[in-house]
Amino acid sequence: MSYGWLGGYLLQKAGVTTDYQPEWQATRYFVGGKMFAMQGGDRNKRPIFTMKLEPSLGDFLRRQYPGAVVPGYYMNKVHWNSLYLESRVPEETVREMADKAYEAGLCALSKKKRSEIENGKE
Repeated sequence: MSYGWLGGYLLQKAGVTTDYQPEWQATRYFVGGKMFAMQGGDRNKRPIFTMKLEPSLGDFLRRQYPGAVVPGYYMNKVHWNSLYLESRVPEETVREMADKAYEAGLCALSKKKRSEIENGKE
């Protein structure tokens, strides 16, 4: 499947910014200064999208889609999960992963900062 829409989907969410890390050849996604996703490649240059998820959801997705959703590449293996972009994970599931990753980023913020983002003041 093609998940070319995923980066744009994340950028439509309130308060999301990106930067590019040339040494990693990766685009990182932030909300309120907290990284919640990253798009890049593995050591074989296979395209991946890595997202921060609750451990129980990440574990479930790894078992549901073995080889397509794997422990986060070069990230904390408990909270981060990598999705191979040429895999066959349903679009609805990928959207849920992206939404949950964004929520994880928001939850890491102070109540004040989260409120500013949710109310469009950032």
